[in-house]
Amino acid sequence: MAGRTSNPGASVASRLLAVLGAFDADHRSLTLSEIGRRADIPLPTTHRLVAELTDWGALVRRSSGEYVVGRRIWELGLLAPLQTGLREIASPFLHDIYAATLATVHLAVRDGSEVLYLDRLAGSQSVPIVSTVGSRLPMHCTGVGKVLLTYAPEVVRAEVLENLTRVTPYTVTQPGRLVAELRRVERDGYATTTEEMSLGACSVAVPVRAGDGRVVAAVGIVVPSLKRDRVKLVASLTVAAYGIGRSLGALHALDRNLDPWVAVTVRRAN
Repeated sequence: MAGRTSNPGASVASRLLAVLGAFDADHRSLTLSEIGRRADIPLPTTHRLVAELTDWGALVRRSSGEYVVGRRIWELGLLAPLQTGLREIASPFLHDIYAATLATVHLAVRDGSEVLYLDRLAGSQSVPIVSTVGSRLPMHCTGVGKVLLTYAPEVVRAEVLENLTRVTPYTVTQPGRLVAELRRVERDGYATTTEEMSLGACSVAVPVRAGDGRVVAAVGIVVPSLKRDRVKLVASLTVAAYGIGRSLGALHALDRNLDPWVAVTVRRAN
């Protein structure tokens, strides 16, 4: 059970939080009765609370009748020090890559066994893709995802390798082949995909390392083909990733003089 609020004295706030807490990585879409059961709240109360959260934008009701977390929650999440700090630090570097290529540029982090896109720059010449700011996509068929999967804990890698779903005819679904690719990522310093997430779209991505060498994010670019410009794109991304990591390190060095919220951002990123 996601939450326990059957106590008659539970506050309205605790019950609202229990409703939101009913959603997690394994329960992204829930019916009204499922929310009530997971939050341990009577159905009439659940109906009222869900209606209020939907009106506010915290939840969205699909045509099927199920509820999902709304964009209003994502917008609040962007105010968290970790997300805001990393996006702000990375922004000028992402814009430099975009200005030079006019292709889609991504900044992403790992969220459980998925890729969470923190930022995306795209224009009229960019390849059509499915990613958006705040979206989550599979790790095994995205460039940034393969980078983050390479340096993810073993338990995460095992979970992903057991669930290699096919998105396009070119998606890698053989565990052995993906493991070999992850080894190449670690050896070469970058990952690539060829129409594995979206037809007509290829990607290349590199890791962003914190001051202690840990991979905290990935930056990537999506183009129609990698046949001619792979080396140049990898070089541009590597320079950007180094700049982002160095900026994180510089902030860490000034930790004692930082506003407490900014300091938390740097410590978490590192």
